[in-house]
Amino acid sequence: MTTTDMDSIQVGDTLPALTLPPVDRRTLALFAGASGDHHPIHIDLDFARSAGMPDVFAHGMLGMAWLGRLLTGWAPQSQLRRFDVRFQGITHLGHIMQCGGRVVEKLDINGERCVRIEVQSTNQFGQTRIAGEALVALP
Repeated sequence: MTTTDMDSIQVGDTLPALTLPPVDRRTLALFAGASGDHHPIHIDLDFARSAGMPDVFAHGMLGMAWLGRLLTGWAPQSQLRRFDVRFQGITHLGHIMQCGGRVVEKLDINGERCVRIEVQSTNQFGQTRIAGEALVALP
């Protein structure tokens, strides 16, 4: 984890990128077990095909978890004040996801010094799959 403080952070600074291994069935099965989300569209090929998909695909919340990992690798979880995302596309098997973030604003909220960070995950083709923002309190 990088030590961060308000005086050393500037608008435009980027968080260290998080690049993940290709999405595979094992990852989806492990996430299903860990999260309790066993929806068959994420783990059952026949079900996914019957729903018109070519194969299973990643849970949206798995992608959000990766962005959360990006944020908590930069600042402790206890400093995270808000985290919102918009799901913009499906993360398919084989996608190599990269998570990134950029400081877009420094502000005070209820006497607490915070930064607003835009976050996004993109696949190896440069397609955004999740975009959002977080509010992080900094000392």
